[in-house]
Amino acid sequence: MQVGNARYLKPSDLPDAVAIFPLSGALLLPGAQLPLNIFEPRYLAMFDAAISGNRLIGMVQPALGEPADSPNLAHVGCLGRITSISETGDGRYIVALTGICRFRLMDEVTTQQPYRTFRITPFISDLKSHHEEGTVDRPALLSAFRSYLDANKLEADWESVERADNMMLVNSLSMMAPFDPAEKQALLEAHDLKTRAETFIAIIKIVLAGSGDTGSVLQ
Repeated sequence: MQVGNARYLKPSDLPDAVAIFPLSGALLLPGAQLPLNIFEPRYLAMFDAAISGNRLIGMVQPALGEPADSPNLAHVGCLGRITSISETGDGRYIVALTGICRFRLMDEVTTQQPYRTFRITPFISDLKSHHEEGTVDRPALLSAFRSYLDANKLEADWESVERADNMMLVNSLSMMAPFDPAEKQALLEAHDLKTRAETFIAIIKIVLAGSGDTGSVLQ
């Protein structure tokens, strides 16, 4: 997996431990970009340390069903590389984090830093997920996406959508969709790209059914 100026191909390319940024409703997936607005002092310190080090941050949601500031975290997150960062002039950072691979949280590491660090077990298969390109039912995915847009009177840049490969398409749509934290976590933890695409379609069907707009394309 090429992310920014770095290549992540094998376990030794990944850290044993990483600083964790917990954020409810935020989903980062391999190959896709997550924009972040960093303003809390502890997380400014985290990003300062990452920039001076390996540029890696672990995105994790708080444990489902608990408040956003809960110390308990979901068991699976995604490792991201800082691929752009800019200062706003008022003490904030605007950051783009690009996904590398998912990981499972292990034990917490005691440090003197104001943010939390955990040992992780990376999902190494994510580094070579492009072999899953042909497993995705792209027409069904696009049909569900179009139905969702139509039901909510939204527009999309279809030229960009058509240019995206299946991995980028599935992961970007999963990240952009305004699903709730539990649905986001289900997309993150999907076994593979095919399962994630099928999960995305299933969530769209449930959302449209709940709004009373099932749409013939989803039958």
